[in-house]
Amino acid sequence: MLYTAAIAAGEPSRIGFIVSKSVGNAVVRNLVKRRLREAGALSLQKYPSGFAIVVRALPASAAAGWDDLLSDYDAALQTTLKRLGSRLPQAASTVSYETTQEGTPRA
Repeated sequence: MLYTAAIAAGEPSRIGFIVSKSVGNAVVRNLVKRRLREAGALSLQKYPSGFAIVVRALPASAAAGWDDLLSDYDAALQTTLKRLGSRLPQAASTVSYETTQEGTPRA
């Protein structure tokens, strides 16, 4: 399961993971966390700011391979981003960073 919330466009995206004991023993849980962290790192390249993402690993993730886990993560992320719709943060490129001739920021 994956939950996404829009935060301020200037704030860096954050990702959190929930991997309970129902997923497996400590070795299996750590493997799932490492794989999810890598999937999260890949998504941060696409969405470096403006999102808070929480991933809750289900017990089936213990048996899933890397390709399956990555495709499920990407599909869930895209689904939650579509649900956000108009609540998506504005792109940082639309913010004006004009300065005066002296180099001081404009108000």
